[in-house]
Amino acid sequence: MTANGPASDLPAAVQFDLRRVDADDVLDTVEKALHTQLKRTNAVIKRRSMGFRSDRDTWMRIECRGVERLDGQGWGLEAAAVLSGVPIPQWYAGMSWHDQHRRVMWRADETQLIDHAPIRRPADASMLPDSWWTEFDTAMDELAATPTPRLATPDLEPISVERIRAAIAKVLPGADTPIEEWSTAHADLNWANMTGPGLWILDWEDWGRAPRGLDAANLWFSSLAVPGLAEKVLRHRQDDLESPTGRTMRLFKCAEVLAWADETEPLYGPAKQAAQQLLDTP
Repeated sequence: MTANGPASDLPAAVQFDLRRVDADDVLDTVEKALHTQLKRTNAVIKRRSMGFRSDRDTWMRIECRGVERLDGQGWGLEAAAVLSGVPIPQWYAGMSWHDQHRRVMWRADETQLIDHAPIRRPADASMLPDSWWTEFDTAMDELAATPTPRLATPDLEPISVERIRAAIAKVLPGADTPIEEWSTAHADLNWANMTGPGLWILDWEDWGRAPRGLDAANLWFSSLAVPGLAEKVLRHRQDDLESPTGRTMRLFKCAEVLAWADETEPLYGPAKQAAQQLLDTP
């Protein structure tokens, strides 16, 4: 199936994998509307977004989103322009439109071009300098303290107490799961969405209010298979991750992978061990 094919009733995230479909007409629309040319070679193509350098040395991020995701919160990247004290690329312009044939929404955002490469792999993060971790702590503290009416949408779904507790109960029945504190989160924080050795935090589409420690728990969990890295994340974000809510968020991240994985998944064993340690520690 191509992006030019017939629409279906499935969510856009299921219909269209932008790594496998033809979306040249979308790029043509963006170029015409924003008066620029996209450098279509060396693009960064993900499942639901595409990124291109422009002829004026800016970055163009184009996202496909199903109409079922129109929740009144607006588009996260534009909304994130209000954040201060957080290393986020400057936002310049944006456009969105309803593709009635495909029954999806498209969004293009033009932002500052960041020359630092994404960290990508947890193994690469183990070599980050101390200065990076200092910047990271400052950014996380500033973000958490920023008020916003937005609700975080990790993995495209609104975060909620019910969602978290259901995921944990599925594999860890009877676990104590207090959720007492909420703060502002990026909600898709992973090594691929941060740069080094200078820190920039990318991809802000899902940011908003979330239980305390969501971002730190996501980073801690994704680092479990790299010796010493999860422990380093825990040391730097200890106040978040050792809070009652933060411990619940760590269980949540472990439970998500334990629900589907087996021993062939590299994070399965570390997640199972980490979850047990959390359950055993008062």
